Amino acid sequence: MAKCEVCGKSVATGNKISIARSHVSRRAPRTWKPNLRTVRIKVNGEAKKMSVCSKCLRSAKLGNM
Repeated sequence: MAKCEVCGKSVATGNKISIARSHVSRRAPRTWKPNLRTVRIKVNGEAKKMSVCSKCLRSAKLGNM
């Protein structure tokens, strides 16, 4: 399952809405997945692979681990 191991961000669901029709009559289910990257991080002196979203990588939330 796509999930960030730092912030817990996971797959979001909703409706894809067609804007070609008036009164938004056509809807279809869709999903939004987080932008995950696999990174190697030292946790308690040992290297560990984690799935981390790009927002956590940019904001340097991994420095506390």
